[in-house]
Amino acid sequence: MKFTVAVHKTAQSARVHVAGDLDYGTSDLLIDTVSELPAGQPGLQDLHLDFADLEFCDSAGLSALVRIHRLTSAEGIGLHLDQRPAHLDRILHITGLLDFLTTPAAAQESDESDIG
Repeated sequence: MKFTVAVHKTAQSARVHVAGDLDYGTSDLLIDTVSELPAGQPGLQDLHLDFADLEFCDSAGLSALVRIHRLTSAEGIGLHLDQRPAHLDRILHITGLLDFLTTPAAAQESDESDIG
C-alpha cells in the first residue's frame, strides 16, 4: 500500500497533493491532514485536492471526500477536485458525487430550500 500527501499553502488557499491509493487504510491520513488546515491557516478560502497521481480510490476514499466536503462547507472553504484521473471521474459521476462535492455550500443550501 502506497500513499502520500503533500500540502502547499498560499495566503488564502491550500493545495493537497494526493498520490497512490486512497482507500480504507489511507483515507484517515487525508482527513486528518485536511482537518488541520483551517486552524493552521486562518483566512483559508479554497482547498484544492490534486489527484494527478492518484492510482486507486475505493468506497472509503469516496467517504473521505464526503467528510472533507462537510468540513470545508462548515468552514466556508471552497473545495476543488483538481487533475482527476479518468477512474476517479467515472466513480464520481456514477455516484453523483462530483456536483455535490464541488458545488459551493451556499448554492446547495439554496437548492435544498427550493425543494422544501
